[in-house]
Amino acid sequence: MSGDGTRRVRAGRRTVEVHRPDKVLFPGGGDAKEYTKADLVDYYRAVAPFMLPHLRGRPLMLERHPDGIDGPTFMQKNTPDHYPEWIERVELAKEGGTVRHTVCDDTATLLYLADQASITLHRWLSRSDRVDHPDRLVFDLDPSGDDFEAVREAARLLGELLDELDLPSALMTTGSRGLHVIVPLNGRHDFDEVRAFARDVADTLAGEHPDRLTTAARKRERGDRLYLDIQRNAYAQTAVVPYTVRPRPGAPVATPVTWDQLDDPELHARRWTIADAVEQARTNPWSGLVNRGRALGPARRRLNALRA
Repeated sequence: MSGDGTRRVRAGRRTVEVHRPDKVLFPGGGDAKEYTKADLVDYYRAVAPFMLPHLRGRPLMLERHPDGIDGPTFMQKNTPDHYPEWIERVELAKEGGTVRHTVCDDTATLLYLADQASITLHRWLSRSDRVDHPDRLVFDLDPSGDDFEAVREAARLLGELLDELDLPSALMTTGSRGLHVIVPLNGRHDFDEVRAFARDVADTLAGEHPDRLTTAARKRERGDRLYLDIQRNAYAQTAVVPYTVRPRPGAPVATPVTWDQLDDPELHARRWTIADAVEQARTNPWSGLVNRGRALGPARRRLNALRA
């Protein structure tokens, strides 16, 4: 720690300065522990080996909380000019212009973003060298309230349907209320194809369980049913990165889990925090999944046969 209160953290060949490391980002209270910026940096440094494979080469949207989770927040897509030149950027088209997204390819970048109070990192489902072709498909299981049993049951139903379609899938707690179900793709399909497939899967499942599940985008049309959200499967849309921290009391983490862990009665959307998520990461819950990207053609034919 320097005399001006700045802490210097080594990350590979670089040293990252952490300003105001004692600043409280997550106030304590009730059952929630207090965490500072130093705690956030330490967590991201420890989880980097497990998190970076899900970050490299992907455009990011950063959710920043300069005054902690109780203060103002903003979403940052464009990389500020003052960011160090060694941080990767990618210029991508948007309506009426371009956006220069940050790309996090190494631990030093991850720590720099933590110093900027980028609590949550949201990633594109495609990589910057093939931005129109996602290599991930995401179903967001969003309950009407904080009923995790409904999420658990929806995940089981969706997992069974994906098994019927012979598609590998993985689970992740969101650190908020629900679960993400992720399907690795081979990157050969464009977003329109992937989104249409995801919509048909969700519609099929909701049609089989209309009392429990819905694909209605408007909240007032959902009632108390769980929403099968496929909206993230589109160009320039994002999903929370595995092992990212969420801006909620206690610093919960979006954490990959195994399908077996779905049966754990202690599992819920905020099960892991920055205090213990690294331990879960070390179990390699998505072992082998990243290398199992599939084409959707065979699954589409199976789905069409089910819907016939």
